[in-house]
Amino acid sequence: MSHQLSEMLNIWWSGRTKTEWVLGTVYRTEGSAYRKAGAMMLIDGRGRQYGLLSGGCLEADIVRNARKAMMTGNVVMLEYDGNDEDDVFFKLGVGCGGKVYIMLQPLSPENDLGLGDLRAALRARQTGYYRQKIGGVKANFVLDDRVLPGQQIAVTQRDQAGDDWLVTPVRPEPHILIVGGGADARPVVNIAREMGWQVTLADPRPANARAEHFPNVGHIMRDMSQLASYVEEHKVDAAILMAHSVSIDGDALREMSKTRIRHLSSLGPRHRFANVLDHAGLGDQKLPFPVSSPAGLDIGGQLPESIALSILSGIHQVLYKETGLHLAQVAE
Repeated sequence: MSHQLSEMLNIWWSGRTKTEWVLGTVYRTEGSAYRKAGAMMLIDGRGRQYGLLSGGCLEADIVRNARKAMMTGNVVMLEYDGNDEDDVFFKLGVGCGGKVYIMLQPLSPENDLGLGDLRAALRARQTGYYRQKIGGVKANFVLDDRVLPGQQIAVTQRDQAGDDWLVTPVRPEPHILIVGGGADARPVVNIAREMGWQVTLADPRPANARAEHFPNVGHIMRDMSQLASYVEEHKVDAAILMAHSVSIDGDALREMSKTRIRHLSSLGPRHRFANVLDHAGLGDQKLPFPVSSPAGLDIGGQLPESIALSILSGIHQVLYKETGLHLAQVAE
């Protein structure tokens, strides 16, 4: 399974009444740490874990302590110190040398810690802030459309009562549109889905983008004239033009120019994209989003899998490395 929050919450939702659950969260780190504040993991009553709070070295001990939270109904606070010779973190020989502070909050039918609201927001592709009272069995999710793409920094805020809250910005996983359903689109889809991203495929040619070749694609489109409305309705973040057809790519680009996507990648050399622009009738116009042409980062790849990795790395860099931060104040 993916370690993306949406998938973790879907698994919890389907089994929330069948067994006990605990939410594990990194609320603070000092020095080097594999995961940072805001990282979450869900643990069920059978000891199964969904997500990671470390590189895999601490999970067994975390799961063991989660049982205490389930049995008592109280929060369990954990501290792992990579510099303390008596600490389990040090004895495991992890070598990070930092400190990781984790809280384990039990869930119950009466108190789901706001995870139901959080899951609903992610399914609707809405953004907001997940707030957890540090050391307490209290949490909530608040919608806020000012969460920036790429914003992943969780911070601690103190409310008027003097209580500390971990405030984590939450955005749905990226949704990408791939124009072109040839053989070279398959590794792009597979890698994107492995990362937990949503993928839509668009290709008007009946011989391409066949469902049996793309079983893990969420939706396949044939009518290119509907791309703009689909992108806006389903909040697509980025698009890739890889139809190996100037006319198909051009038709898609014309539709994309009407949308608010954050990035577009175009397969092929720069002069080819000029032809795509001309076909779209956009040769003299400034596009409302950044374009990567040739697509992706230059990692020296030649095979379809390497090219797919390059393209998705370029998109990942754009979507996750945007600077800027807004945090709403904690409100009771």
